[in-house]
Amino acid sequence: MPRMQRGLPQKMPIKGVKHIIAVASGKGGVGKSTTSVNLALAIAGMGKRVGLLDADIFGPSIPRLMNLSGEPELTGTEDRLVPLTNFGVKCMSMGFLVGEEAPVVWRGLMVMKALQQLLHQVEWGELDLLVIDMPPGTGDTQLTISQQIPLSGVVIVSTPQDIALIDARKGVNMFKKVNVPILGVVQNMSLHVCPKCSHESHIFGDGGAERTAKEMDLDFLGDVALHSEICQLSDKGQPVVVSRPQSKHTEYYKAIASKVVNKLWPSKDAMSE
Repeated sequence: MPRMQRGLPQKMPIKGVKHIIAVASGKGGVGKSTTSVNLALAIAGMGKRVGLLDADIFGPSIPRLMNLSGEPELTGTEDRLVPLTNFGVKCMSMGFLVGEEAPVVWRGLMVMKALQQLLHQVEWGELDLLVIDMPPGTGDTQLTISQQIPLSGVVIVSTPQDIALIDARKGVNMFKKVNVPILGVVQNMSLHVCPKCSHESHIFGDGGAERTAKEMDLDFLGDVALHSEICQLSDKGQPVVVSRPQSKHTEYYKAIASKVVNKLWPSKDAMSE
């Protein structure tokens, strides 16, 4: 039965965008935004035209992580927002429209209106991929995005800790319910690497996200270790993928990006583009 007959909204493609993926987690604080940024940059480094949409209305992180500020310009004819660009990736965020320390104190209808503008009133141009950095949880924003635009898939980010994995499972099950493909699971903060002696310790547990992926019959996309350099560079707006391109940390993200690209563009399709 067609979506409209079932009372579901018709999915609207985003003009000029070939693929859209979401990066999501059930719980906040697991490094989802840092993963979104470095994943987008790693895929851009593979020759794809990439955009990054910050869908977290209340706590946007992309402006700081991508070292961008200022209010977007409007196109002359349709009053569409023009993304800000850094490191070769086009970005849009609620953080460009309000001050960094200004709270967004809105009820649901205002939030949904802002989300609609971010989804459908941005002039992305031609993109191979739009990466959407989702807010944590399984609420209105996740449901609206998954029901209103054609997502090629979602990447689930979690730490190995049981308390994070409980919510990661909820996120997986929500996207399954709305028929969004799960591209796989990223295990962030998989282990801690001492910056002085390089000793490794599993401070959040060992392999929990990988086991969960296996139990839920999902692909495991890879590990990203917890290291102070990733955190420090992120806070400075210098993502590790571009500021330390030869580092081991960058290798983590490039390996994950390669798996995502292979899922979106199987080898035969990739050769034809």
